[in-house]
Amino acid sequence: MKKTINLTKAGKAELEKELAGLIAERPAIAERIATARAFGDLSENQEYTDARAEQKNVENRILEIQETLKNAVLIKARKSDKVVIGATVNITMSGKKFTYTIVGPVEANPLEGKISHESPIGKELLGRKADESFDFNGKKVKILSIE
Repeated sequence: MKKTINLTKAGKAELEKELAGLIAERPAIAERIATARAFGDLSENQEYTDARAEQKNVENRILEIQETLKNAVLIKARKSDKVVIGATVNITMSGKKFTYTIVGPVEANPLEGKISHESPIGKELLGRKADESFDFNGKKVKILSIE
């Protein structure tokens, strides 16, 4: 069964940009491999080993991104009075204010305020309304607004 991957429009664009950059790196990596191969004995050629490892990493990431994009379902930004995937939520937790955008796991980056709908706090927020309060890991959380 094919697993669908939730992506925002911005998240899809980021992945497409990264994919284009990785594909553009291919000729330079191939050139480094050819140059390193010309040095001779491949068994003790660190430049060759490093270039091949880089090539493997780049190719694996290209395949991963292509698979993600193939299975991607765009999150439709819709106005709702409840927290849904794609919504931006302003909350207070233990007296501190936080702003989170609810995204799919592929896009999640808590340092940028993007949390997965599959994360513990993401699951707690889904379906809740503004001005609603709840306890999360022993902390009082209040939803201030939903955008």
